[in-house]
Amino acid sequence: MPKFTTPIAPFPASRPRRQRRTAFTRDLVREHHLSASDLIWPVFVHEGAQRIEAVPSMPGVSRLSLDALLPLARECAALGIPAIALFPVIDPSLKTPDGAEALNPDGLVPRIVQALKQQVPGLGVLTDVALDPYTSHGQDGVLDANGRILNDETVAILKQQALVQAAAGVDIVAPSDMMDGRVGAIRQALEAAGLIDTQIMAYSAKYASAFYGPFRDAAESPPQFGDRRTYQMDYANADEALREVALDIDEGADIVMVKPAFGYQDLIWRVKEKFRYPVACYNVSGEYAMVKAAAQNGWLDEKQVVLEMLTGFRRSGADIILTYWAQQAARWLNG
Repeated sequence: MPKFTTPIAPFPASRPRRQRRTAFTRDLVREHHLSASDLIWPVFVHEGAQRIEAVPSMPGVSRLSLDALLPLARECAALGIPAIALFPVIDPSLKTPDGAEALNPDGLVPRIVQALKQQVPGLGVLTDVALDPYTSHGQDGVLDANGRILNDETVAILKQQALVQAAAGVDIVAPSDMMDGRVGAIRQALEAAGLIDTQIMAYSAKYASAFYGPFRDAAESPPQFGDRRTYQMDYANADEALREVALDIDEGADIVMVKPAFGYQDLIWRVKEKFRYPVACYNVSGEYAMVKAAAQNGWLDEKQVVLEMLTGFRRSGADIILTYWAQQAARWLNG
């Protein structure tokens, strides 16, 4: 038998744990980083003075009047959070079947946008383009006599709503309704009005999800009948999301979104890999409420779980994360 003359390499030849042994090497080789600049803070706004109303299903989240919002907006800017997203809570007396209050240039959202841009000019402002906060029936569009949501008639109103918001000075309009063709209609209207710098963040792959429940409580806009599955996507579908994203990019979206985030990280990944386009995700109210409830019961470490979850969204391909933890996460990250 011949003798082996080549020395056998010791086992294991490679030791990945070497790079995990100390904090500084873990930081050096970390592949994905989370920072305050990746976050947008969604906030619920309503009329009044010094009105701060807690949302029971979302511990730590409140509906805010403008004077209560402004110091928090300044804090966001100081923490390095680049933008906030406004979601209005409209007085029921202003709600109509066609959501006409959405087109009021002196309405709640335009006035808050103007105040924010004047008093916190370095903070970006995003507004929701959708009719459900304004309709008496709580659906995202206008209805025919049989209660069917009309697509093109709704788009005509959404286009005007986006123009009102853009004229007020908002940086980003975000159509969240999932009507066909609304991104193209809004982009054409903005261009025609000379509002060429207004960005569009399209809710491109928005699923009909049970995880939105606490949001609807907070915004006081639950559907009064039926559900939203005729326009929001089936959560069993993935290829359809890629088609929706492709349409919105072709129609002029600047940023595309996947919503919800936690159970849809495969979609965030696929969208980013296919399109190489700015991708946002929305860490929605139900995801927030579950972690908050578990943390309050001592079952989870809130800080560690939140930072892990948000970093996971970044790892999946999200460039931007809308999250109710934005301020708290920024404090943790900056601390």
